[in-house]
Amino acid sequence: MRRLFGLCALLAVSLGGIATAAAHPHVFVAARSELLYAPDGTITGVRHAWTFDDMFSTYALQGIPSKVPGQYTREELAPLAQTNVESLQEYKFFTFAEANGKKELFNDPVDYYLEKTDAGLTLHFTLPFKAPFKTKQLALEVFDPSYFIDFGLEKTDPIKLVGAPASCTMAIQRPSDGGAAKAQTMNEDTFMNGENSNFGAMFANKVTVDCP
Repeated sequence: MRRLFGLCALLAVSLGGIATAAAHPHVFVAARSELLYAPDGTITGVRHAWTFDDMFSTYALQGIPSKVPGQYTREELAPLAQTNVESLQEYKFFTFAEANGKKELFNDPVDYYLEKTDAGLTLHFTLPFKAPFKTKQLALEVFDPSYFIDFGLEKTDPIKLVGAPASCTMAIQRPSDGGAAKAQTMNEDTFMNGENSNFGAMFANKVTVDCP
């Protein structure tokens, strides 16, 4: 069974012919997320729904059998979903959180599944925090440091607070495209070296939640 993010290198070849000459990014994701709160105001985790572009969705589904051609149930996609979330561990789930300036870590994903719709292949999963916490300010970023995958927030209601205290307010900062032109001139060998080792941070989606 293919690993979703293990397919990226193969996809680069299929898109660009020669991987070292292909421009970034190679995979596009439309992201929607929820910040989960307990009744006492404790933040317990983040729930993601990531929809991959048509080309990558088609590529990832190659060779996966289904009873109805072109349609897939959660059960049929379950083995692929499992290998996907296991692969995310290596990339820290492309999700980075800070509470009052302190980094917060996640446990392994739970409640994960894949869904195939007309929009593409969507990976749903929840990241529980290792230690649920209360904080006056939470900062959350979603991005791929290598910029191999471009995470873009959905246009409407991309981030929701689930169960948060009524006093909490949220701000969303979408990335600008200022570095896109530079990314087009860079090859695979230089993208994760030296000053470019965290190039994708320029394209991070940033969410800030303030709870007085």
